[in-house]
Amino acid sequence: MGYVISTVNMKGGVGKTTLTVNLATSLAKNFKKRVLVLDLDAQISATLSLLPPHEFGKLRKKRKTLSYLIDGVIQPNPYAKLTIHDIISPFVGGLPLLELLPGDIELYDEYLVSEMLHQKAVNENKIENFESVWNTFERMLIHNILQPVVNDYDFVIMDCAPGYNLLTRSAIAASDFYLLPARPEPLSLVGIQLLERRIKKLKDSHKDNDPLKLQLLGIVFILSEGGLFGRYDKYYDQVKRRVQQDFTIDQIFANDIPMDVNVAKAVDLFMPAVLTSPNSNGSKAFVKLTEEFLGKITTFQKNS
Repeated sequence: MGYVISTVNMKGGVGKTTLTVNLATSLAKNFKKRVLVLDLDAQISATLSLLPPHEFGKLRKKRKTLSYLIDGVIQPNPYAKLTIHDIISPFVGGLPLLELLPGDIELYDEYLVSEMLHQKAVNENKIENFESVWNTFERMLIHNILQPVVNDYDFVIMDCAPGYNLLTRSAIAASDFYLLPARPEPLSLVGIQLLERRIKKLKDSHKDNDPLKLQLLGIVFILSEGGLFGRYDKYYDQVKRRVQQDFTIDQIFANDIPMDVNVAKAVDLFMPAVLTSPNSNGSKAFVKLTEEFLGKITTFQKNS
């Protein structure tokens, strides 16, 4: 059985995509795990961190992106030709175990979703309980898209958009675990707090029927080189202690990620840093983080 994992924070710019693509690549390259990356952010940062723009352009022209699958749920087409197997890009970065389900700059139309769900509520005589219709759709959207392939992988890692839109909620609902990347700074901590409240509310909205099995795998701190800004280590420690007050030590990854220049440069090469500069401090940190990640998964397996 493959594990489905969301990388999420309410705030943008905290390193969600950097964590997603480098963790996924390290799992495939260094630990021989079969991994699928799913890009749920309309900024398509994860897609462009794994594919050059011209390759993405070709895929989008052929409609081989996530939006095709979402359209198939919102407006079912009996003549649809593509399946999720057709849309997944194999051998990402030249790695046979790493695959990508590309995102798109136009993932879905909110008006069409609302219209479809309203009509469904009318047809099922549930117009007075529209919330339950919405919750069911939210719960099943990403889950059903992934269902044909999820067990083909050891891990499906989803790069979620900042904020709390439909796809982020649906991804969280479909996940076994979520990763919470954060910068050691106040606004990033606000994003953590807001997300935890939202997830509690999401779990409460589904607890009566099929409770979510979602669990926090851990918070990952992503730093600038040499600490927060190279000389504010004491401030970083203060912020981290604030997080430790709200979470157990097991919920915070021991391995932090230094955002060295090689990690930043890798973005311009449309490849993860663990491929472009495997000997850099950032890449070595991602390998250690991946080891810790696998250890946490093993612990959950033993305790389940």
